Amino acid sequence: MRVEKQVRASDLVGCRYRLVQRRNHPEAPRTDAAQARAERYDAAREAVWEKFPRKSDSRRTPFRRIDLGPLPAPDPWLRSLETLEALATGATHITGAVFANEQWIVGVDMLVRAGASTSDAAYTPVMVSSHRVARKHDKATTPGVPTHRLGLSKPLELGYKARHHVLDGYHLAMAARALDDLGLNSGRGGLVGQDRNLTFFSDTASYQDTLDKALEAVELHNLPTQPRRVKECASCRFWPLCQPELEAMDDISLFLPGDRARPYRERGIDTVQGLIDASLGLPSQLAAAWRDGTVLLARGDVTVPRADVEIDLDMEAYLDQGAYLWGAWLDGTYYDFVTWEALGPKAEAHNFARMWTWLMQQRDQAHAAGKTFAAYCYSAHGENHWMRMSAQRFAGHTPGVPSVEEVDAFINSAEWVDLFAHVKANFVGPYGLSLKTVAPQAGFHWEQGDFDGEESVNARRVAIGHDDEALRAREMLLTYNADDVQATAAVREWMSNNAPNVPRL
Repeated sequence: MRVEKQVRASDLVGCRYRLVQRRNHPEAPRTDAAQARAERYDAAREAVWEKFPRKSDSRRTPFRRIDLGPLPAPDPWLRSLETLEALATGATHITGAVFANEQWIVGVDMLVRAGASTSDAAYTPVMVSSHRVARKHDKATTPGVPTHRLGLSKPLELGYKARHHVLDGYHLAMAARALDDLGLNSGRGGLVGQDRNLTFFSDTASYQDTLDKALEAVELHNLPTQPRRVKECASCRFWPLCQPELEAMDDISLFLPGDRARPYRERGIDTVQGLIDASLGLPSQLAAAWRDGTVLLARGDVTVPRADVEIDLDMEAYLDQGAYLWGAWLDGTYYDFVTWEALGPKAEAHNFARMWTWLMQQRDQAHAAGKTFAAYCYSAHGENHWMRMSAQRFAGHTPGVPSVEEVDAFINSAEWVDLFAHVKANFVGPYGLSLKTVAPQAGFHWEQGDFDGEESVNARRVAIGHDDEALRAREMLLTYNADDVQATAAVREWMSNNAPNVPRL
């Protein structure tokens, strides 16, 4: 059996053709972005494993832990045999387990024995996830236990609402199925997400039907025979192989990735040129613009709200753990409100309070002078989320942190302007309307042209250190954030001048 031919949980999510390419071209190297994601996940896994219990605090609670080695295993097939041997011993905790058969393979961070003795043993697979697997909730509850008490304490109903992620579900479903085949399945699976201190449990039986359908879809006779562009292509190691094939076909997914092309395929339109020739109005115009390399088309005269006092705001967050940097641009000066400490109640709260206090001072001073005020953000979803979340978490505990009602009053006012909404109202474009796409049309270019949101996540991991590399990472993040707020200002000024040189529909 060749392990590389087996299906992994990640093969069941997203592009099915990726599995074909992996089997045909195993030598293709990971992209830098994929390697960075893997390193982040390895660091998270290592941090969680450090929290796994190493001994019992009671003689009445049996404890015997077997560590099979790190994941991913260098020889998965050998590790799967070692897993079976460890299970046969009745160990209470097994780390680095692997289950493999002819069709699929899955690694398990920890197997926790649920039975009181080896005769009635059943095991719960526990996985480390890169997602936020549960959120605090006033009404919902989810069974969970502190990670360091896995197998030592019974789960409690915690005030959290579970968040389901398909990939996590497939991981747990595979592990549970393997245990079920051995007669050792507890029926429950555990996930440790971005809050590494807690493990949340779910019923793994609910995932099995979905797993069956996903496994059927990746059977050899069901796999696609040619590529189609999807969102993930941008960071996929096989894109250099797929792109020439798609271009030779002039496949419509080059312009409309994923399901966006489905309505046109159903009409028999499979190529970009076919969509152009179909003369379907805006879709055909955008396809022609894509073919010509035209980035934007204006809907007519361009308008954007302005104020006497204008501030541009941009936030940087680390995954779903919190916001560590709020940057602002006012009258040609960049202001940064940043913490390089670990995110949490103290440093994060004080940093948010400093930003909010400064922002409200600028607004109050403008009002006192009889001037209008506006704060601008490009696609405010993230900023709105972290303003609200910061208020929910820190209001009443840290001076200067506003209440949720104060935050809502501000972000729902005319003084908080989502510039992206106005760009969307004024323009269409075949390459999307992200800030990185629109700002160059306004003449703005980033000092770090290839630095993006994912790079900022990688840099944040480095920046919390104390060596020269950390200092360089901090400077990169501040430069990136400063460019983002200046880009927002540049787009606003350009729109006020009616976006010269942009073709009209």
